[in-house]
Amino acid sequence: MERKELNAIRKKYRAVRSVLDERGRRVWAGAEARSLGHGGISLVARATGLSRSTIHAGIRGLENGQEKALAVGRSRKAGGGRKPLTYHTPELLTALENLVEPTTRGDPESPLRWTCKSTRHLARELQRQGFSIGDRKVAGLLHQMQYSLQANAKTVEGSSHPDRNAQFEYVNAQTRKFLKHGLPVISVDTKKKELVGNFSNGGREWQPQGEPEKTLIHDFADKELGKVIPYGVYDIGQNRGWVSVGIDHDTAEFAGDSILSWWRHMGCKTYPKATELLIMADAGGSNSSRSRLWKISLQRLADLTGLHIHVSHFPPGTSKWNKIEHRMFSFITKNWRGRPLFSYATIVNLIGRTKTTTGLKIKAHLTRKKYPTGIEVSDRDLANLNFKPAAFHGDWNYSLSPHGSQSR
Repeated sequence: MERKELNAIRKKYRAVRSVLDERGRRVWAGAEARSLGHGGISLVARATGLSRSTIHAGIRGLENGQEKALAVGRSRKAGGGRKPLTYHTPELLTALENLVEPTTRGDPESPLRWTCKSTRHLARELQRQGFSIGDRKVAGLLHQMQYSLQANAKTVEGSSHPDRNAQFEYVNAQTRKFLKHGLPVISVDTKKKELVGNFSNGGREWQPQGEPEKTLIHDFADKELGKVIPYGVYDIGQNRGWVSVGIDHDTAEFAGDSILSWWRHMGCKTYPKATELLIMADAGGSNSSRSRLWKISLQRLADLTGLHIHVSHFPPGTSKWNKIEHRMFSFITKNWRGRPLFSYATIVNLIGRTKTTTGLKIKAHLTRKKYPTGIEVSDRDLANLNFKPAAFHGDWNYSLSPHGSQSR
């Protein structure tokens, strides 16, 4: 919200700045800050670059009914007035940038290497270096230098697999080949588990003023309702989605049944002549590339549908590249933000009503089937699979064909 206000003030100031003299700019800034109430002076100062003292002077002039600093009609000569601090000490900006520049984080000689870089600490360090400056001026200079307060961002994936890029290229080639021939390509994954009941949900939605949705203070799972496990299937070629809302465990068997449900309710109608299916999945979770039960579930899927199932896993640590994350799950989260997920029906309806301007449509179904954990798959069961690893990274890329048919 603050960023929007800053941008709005900045746009207004740029629109009137060229037609106002010094006094006019001061009066405008004072009026704008006063209309914003608490914090208005700081906002206007950051948006316009005018000093807080200038804005205060504008407010005082408005409150007194006149501008005492200058008579009406008068204006300072061009270049008149107090010079900015950086005019007398141009090296100040360099000194400040050396303190906050990210490249100095690993420098043990940096004066603030092990100290929080608040404006007060920065001001004290600059004062120690001989500059006469306060923390508010430091804040103004930082904004002038295009710095802003930043939180940590989880974007570093750590060490990556040496064949990561090659796998991405393989997945991309497979996807294009299948789509070119009109064959289904789906992206699958399990969405974050959600508590069912009158619990707070992240985000905000419009409500009558002063009447927020009242939710429980503590997020202790309801013993009867528990949590739901949404397993999603996203059809890349059609921009359509299916979500099986489970209430038991997120197992490989549940993942396989979810894909089977998608095929029976949506896939077979969209691709009546399809003989092959490409599945893109993460390397871990219920559809892990190492899971034996996942492969058993895929064999069952192939036998029941008659499809030749091709699977490509994303390399470890790259789940954010899975298209279902940003093409389907993100929109589901937006659709139910700020809404308590009171019941199973609430969750299914909110998922099913999720749509986008690009044409995304989703169907959702609640499954009450129990999925026990700890199921072991023997070597004999594994040997009975009609399984064929790909020439490139057979642990990530493989296919399963229906029993009685030739592997592809």
